[in-house]
Amino acid sequence: MKKYIIGFILLGFALFFFGTDKGRMAKQVAKSYLVKPVYINEEGTTISQRCLLPEGFVRTSYPEGSFQNYLQQYRLKPFGAKVINYNGEDYLYQGGHVGVLELPVPDNGLQQCADALIRIRSEYLWQQNRKQEIGFNFTSGHYCSWQQYADGFRPIIDGNKVTFRKTAAKDHSEANFYRYLNLIFMYSGTLSLYDELPQVKAVDEVEVGDMLIYPGSPGHVIMVVDKAMHTNGRKLFIFAQGNTPAQSVHVLKNPNDGNLSPWYEIEIGEYLEIPTYYFNEVKFVRFK
Repeated sequence: MKKYIIGFILLGFALFFFGTDKGRMAKQVAKSYLVKPVYINEEGTTISQRCLLPEGFVRTSYPEGSFQNYLQQYRLKPFGAKVINYNGEDYLYQGGHVGVLELPVPDNGLQQCADALIRIRSEYLWQQNRKQEIGFNFTSGHYCSWQQYADGFRPIIDGNKVTFRKTAAKDHSEANFYRYLNLIFMYSGTLSLYDELPQVKAVDEVEVGDMLIYPGSPGHVIMVVDKAMHTNGRKLFIFAQGNTPAQSVHVLKNPNDGNLSPWYEIEIGEYLEIPTYYFNEVKFVRFK
């Protein structure tokens, strides 16, 4: 392992001094391997149990049954679990996470960063018997709901033109629900989420379940899965992400502050580094 860490560090320094995007990414990878998160309970089996609170902070409490509480109580694999790619192989980089969510990774390769968060939201609504609320825009802007799909309507896609026709029998089964999600994974992403969802304009308004997003092709998106507040007004956040290639959803380390990791302190509009990625501008959207 030492030789890999040294290699990452050397690669990071070499590329960083050339000022390239790859250099920044390599530097973050190297930093992440060196960060040993302080606020970790290795015995914790949920996100809120795994991530301990810094002194003076209180975890934000949400009503039972809320999406926020659902995320805080999301089950994690045992500490030390690896991030696994959709093909069953270990992800090359294992130095950026403190927990892996108990969320299967389909072997079709479709469940990438935005898709993983769409799935989490959709499964929550399904479990809450709020199935009529499940629906997302395609990148083209056309809305596709689970109810519509379950009733047998399928998109007919011609470039950016989309029409829906009833071409299948009604099927409201769970198996068909996951076929619907695969369709959403194919035609939705960070661009459609950013265009469709309301923005969160201030850190004081950011809640668990909100998503820090860069809309692009490719873009990236991560989700707030825990939040803590101090009596002096400071707010800290825990993030989880899916990624490309499609892989286990995992709770992130903070490569910027080893004394705070895995908690993040953020500012809207500022630059932020996470393991394997950086956001030039912090901006959030929220599921409806």
